Amino acid sequence: MAIENKVVVIVGASSGIGAATAKLLASKGAKLILGARREERLQQLVTEIDGEIDYKVTDVASKEDVKKLIDFAMTKYGRVDVLYNNAGIMPRENLSDAKYENWENEIQINIMGVLHGIGAVLPIMKKQNDGLIITTDSVAGHVVYPESAVYNGTKFAVRAIMEGLRQEERLHGIRSSIVSPGAVNSELNSTLDNPALEKEMAKMFAGSNPEDLRMNVLDPEDIANAVAYIIDQPKHVTISDMIVRPTAQEV
Repeated sequence: MAIENKVVVIVGASSGIGAATAKLLASKGAKLILGARREERLQQLVTEIDGEIDYKVTDVASKEDVKKLIDFAMTKYGRVDVLYNNAGIMPRENLSDAKYENWENEIQINIMGVLHGIGAVLPIMKKQNDGLIITTDSVAGHVVYPESAVYNGTKFAVRAIMEGLRQEERLHGIRSSIVSPGAVNSELNSTLDNPALEKEMAKMFAGSNPEDLRMNVLDPEDIANAVAYIIDQPKHVTISDMIVRPTAQEV
């Protein structure tokens, strides 16, 4: 199996998709280095996972933090086979709301966080002539809808960056992939900063009918399965873009 013994660094690993991916990859024999801001959540996750795993507190908005995370992986294992850029936030507002702080945070985390990861790991992977960089994008990176222009913009940017990475590094054995989820039942929804939308989302995620909920919302494990599938491909195969929607999702 291609996943076994792979050194995988996951940022945004403390909950949701990141945590689910860590658990799944560990069960398949990967060696994991986890990064996130909340140390207590990282510590808890490490105790829940049976396998080779360690962590370092990391804020993806800080290029120094991300560099230290990658250096930590290199010190421990001497290589990095996979970087999974999974950290992100999703404030939702109209442009007329002029929430500059939200916009700046989205750019710092959703775009610069990805670039910090790429910048830190690329020299290592080029020297290895081998590596895989995966980033969590979104359906929002493929379509635009109201109250989401800036978030959409950051996710469209991620698509462009990752495609540019693919083109630039394809002859160096480095693969580039994005996973674009639809609605996922994760803590990303806590970053909406939009009380009306939070109430609407909470109602949808609560769901009076479990089967309706199942058709409208993905579990973090569903995206973890997609990430594992990408990693499990042979070196000559690149999954450039994978969109994963709940079956009943309209957009």
